[in-house]
Amino acid sequence: MTAVEIFTRPGCGYCTAAKSLLTRKKAAFTELSVSSDPTYRDQMYHRAGAGATFPQIFIGATHVGGCDELYALDRAGKLDAMLAGEKAAS
Repeated sequence: MTAVEIFTRPGCGYCTAAKSLLTRKKAAFTELSVSSDPTYRDQMYHRAGAGATFPQIFIGATHVGGCDELYALDRAGKLDAMLAGEKAAS
């Protein structure tokens, strides 16, 4: 499986929903919560852009975006391939 990182903040329903989908997919992920380490926010902005909201999700080197984008990939049938390390077709 490809490494998955998810930047989160406390009280974020979208963060919870994204983690729930990844858990249902049995995808191991690293949660980078800004409550446990405030420097994660700067790392997230650097990788995702200064206007980024929570969560921000990365699968391997690919910036997926947020919760809505993650669910859209799943609905399109592309998420499983990405999690397996395959290139998603556009």
